[in-house]
Amino acid sequence: MALKGLDIFKLSPKKNCKECGSPTCMAFSMKVAQGAVSIDKCPYFSEEAKAAMSEATAPPMKTIKVGTGDNECTLGGETVLFRHEKTFVNKTRYAVNLCSCMDDATIEEKLAMIPKVDYERIGERMYAEMIYVNYAEKAGADKYVELVKKAAALNRVLVLGVEDPEVAKAALEVCKDSKPILNGANASNFEAMNAVATGAGVALGVFGKDDSELYDTIAALEKLGNKNLLFNANIASVKDAYSTAVRFRKAAIKDNDRTCGYPSIVNLSKIASGDLHLQAALAALFTVKYGSVVVMDQMTYAEANPLYGLRQNLFTDPQKPMKVQPGIYQINGADENSICLTTVDFALTYFVVSGELERSGVPCNLIINDAGGLSVLTSWAAGKFSSSSIAKYFQEADIEGKIKCRKLCIPGKVAVLKGELEAKLPGWEIIVAPREAVQLVKFLKDMQ
Repeated sequence: MALKGLDIFKLSPKKNCKECGSPTCMAFSMKVAQGAVSIDKCPYFSEEAKAAMSEATAPPMKTIKVGTGDNECTLGGETVLFRHEKTFVNKTRYAVNLCSCMDDATIEEKLAMIPKVDYERIGERMYAEMIYVNYAEKAGADKYVELVKKAAALNRVLVLGVEDPEVAKAALEVCKDSKPILNGANASNFEAMNAVATGAGVALGVFGKDDSELYDTIAALEKLGNKNLLFNANIASVKDAYSTAVRFRKAAIKDNDRTCGYPSIVNLSKIASGDLHLQAALAALFTVKYGSVVVMDQMTYAEANPLYGLRQNLFTDPQKPMKVQPGIYQINGADENSICLTTVDFALTYFVVSGELERSGVPCNLIINDAGGLSVLTSWAAGKFSSSSIAKYFQEADIEGKIKCRKLCIPGKVAVLKGELEAKLPGWEIIVAPREAVQLVKFLKDMQ
């Protein structure tokens, strides 16, 4: 059971030194109990006290890291069932399915398709982070190992879907340094698969014919000392997969049953085999409820655009606005002589406006100042996007020293700022742009 703030306070040094950022040790203890800060923020807790609290204060879901370097993915670590309660922290990852049962032409086609979806949305790279490589016994171990080599060349996190310990060992020999997931432990082979996974230092995925068997197998692996685990949602039907994902998350978060507190793998290639439309719909469902790794037959822009938009909205802190950094964003090869536009730092506004500016093909400088991460009208009403704040930022950022053009377009929704800005930015021609971003393309072309 998780420790309460008073329990943590009893073990604290009671120095009230404020070095942790909290005014008192009691305040710090309360934050630790809520999961708001780490116990390591206090330099004076004894190692014995830390050891006593580490298990109790850890998130009810285990945090699992897979992949290495820029490809490292963090899974699990959640503390709530619903985003509005606090926030979700580690986003769902999408994997494209490959199988050694496929013919060579199909394999090459799928491998070529995977890198094609790779774009940026609101400062985040959108692409298939994982490849699920499934072993078909009839195709043989050699073909599987070769397929693993080809998949590893795409520089993605691999999920090795193989239940044969010897084949798993051979596959890991060619990719274990990239820290893949070995997905193949079950009630009959978990001891052998555990030895292979721990020997290679990789996470182990666990299967069960039902939730009871899955739970017992995870518990048996924990007794062997392995907590670097993921569980597979039941593939018998959509209903069973959903039930497994929800029941395990609820047991971990609400009942504090840590045996259920592991990230999940939802293999839609098996649950909805061959039905791409259903897979796309289910991917959205299991992004919300509660897939850590979602496996699909393909990831084209048709699947990616709605899925990554949903994921980005879901895995953001609802208490913190999404913002971009203030600065000058040069679009379409703009230089110091290109026309200037300004808008707020709300990430969605920036994304929409910059997209339309790029579509226009007109070189322009988009100047963003700190507006609190709010929309245009909201920040204007709050006084965060005003003639004073814009003029102040122009002075602080030395905009006039960096840009020779003296034409500045402001959002049409705050046309009221035109006169004030002309007074506070002498020498600048203030132009009222359209109210809607979609009208910017015609507006800029007409200006030319």
